[in-house]
Amino acid sequence: MLTEKFLDVISHEGVVAIVSCADNEAHVVNTWNSYLHITEDERILLPAWSMRKTEKKVIKNDTILLTVGSKEVEGKMGPGTGFLVKGTARFISSGPEWDMMKENFSFLTRVLEVTVESIKQTV
Repeated sequence: MLTEKFLDVISHEGVVAIVSCADNEAHVVNTWNSYLHITEDERILLPAWSMRKTEKKVIKNDTILLTVGSKEVEGKMGPGTGFLVKGTARFISSGPEWDMMKENFSFLTRVLEVTVESIKQTV
């Protein structure tokens, strides 16, 4: 499901927007493309340090949106492209994936795991 173009985008630095929604309120938090780790089964793992409001919303509604982009990758209309990813989320606080992410991101307190349901190139 994750395309070569998407993987190319996240290999370049850019901002990732993470959108969660519950109680009729959306919440947005950001991270970096370089922080995304793709598992063999194409889940996206992100280090979480704060993200407490995101976690509270995910507990109530696990649907999550991510936007990722890079001006370094050719898009549909010229330089730069981005993607909208829809999936389900959960926070992980122990286990082998947490350990692996902690080795790479010493600041994390939890790992945000996103199981991708759909992906769409936006530009």
